[in-house]
Amino acid sequence: MSLPPLLARGSAALLGAATLGGAAVTAYAVRETRQFVLRRVEVPLLPPGADPLRVLHLSDVHMTPRQRRKQEWLAGLATLRPDLVVDTGDNLAHQGAVPFVTDSFGPLLDVPGVFVHGSNDYFEPRLRNPFRYVLPDDGTRHTDVPQLPWRDLSATFTEHGWLDLTNTRGRLQVGGLDLAFVGVDDPHLEYDDLGAVAGPADPSADVRLAVAHAPYLRVLDQFAADGHDAILAGHTHGGQVCLPGGRALTTNCDLDPARARGLHRHPAASAPGDPGSAWLHVSAGLGTSPYAQVRTACRPEATLLTLVPRGR
Repeated sequence: MSLPPLLARGSAALLGAATLGGAAVTAYAVRETRQFVLRRVEVPLLPPGADPLRVLHLSDVHMTPRQRRKQEWLAGLATLRPDLVVDTGDNLAHQGAVPFVTDSFGPLLDVPGVFVHGSNDYFEPRLRNPFRYVLPDDGTRHTDVPQLPWRDLSATFTEHGWLDLTNTRGRLQVGGLDLAFVGVDDPHLEYDDLGAVAGPADPSADVRLAVAHAPYLRVLDQFAADGHDAILAGHTHGGQVCLPGGRALTTNCDLDPARARGLHRHPAASAPGDPGSAWLHVSAGLGTSPYAQVRTACRPEATLLTLVPRGR
């Protein structure tokens, strides 16, 4: 049975409006992936009387050779002149990405740095159901695809003096401070070896920092219980597709969406100075999968963390 002419015209108008609205939202979501922003955060965890320490936190670059705007924006971060760079992984998204990451980081590679890898450093991205990005994690891991040149990336970083914190500890002297580090391989792929890095954080260090790509609770719980002052992670993309105001719907791990990005405490209810608690900074990252190049209410970011004395 056909619709009356007036009703048919009204239905067509509504369908057209919905199509245009959907197209507009999609266009904005694609455009937001190129609206890079630098976040500035102050974290009180240095000894009394210490000079501030500027830490540039980079994560989830997901680089491909043709992303010229991202490459230029990244290159501009060298003007911040940080004291330390912490890279929490997922730098790659293409077989030819390593030289573009290297060129984009530029003078930042001459700054003291530490790094770990994420799942997208190891394995080539593939087209998948886009709704999977906003649904709960079902545990599926796609490791049946070609590997990316993560070894070349590791070699580039370490040749410039950056510490590889893959399931190990490290130490750096930066800005007159003794920094102790611990890190794990990607928890999303269950490559983390928590037993290899278990044990109390070094009480003789001025600052004790823990690093992981994906902020799974098992990793955060151990790092906090072992007495590390702060934990830096990425992986979540800040939720990537968020509600207005930036409210995340998912984190792609078991971290609660309320802490999908930014500075928080772990455990969540703890306060500074509580035994077994740590600062937690989760970066929303600078990129996306090449097959899901959308962001809504969650601009791509890098963060300049200024570490200041406790009690300030």
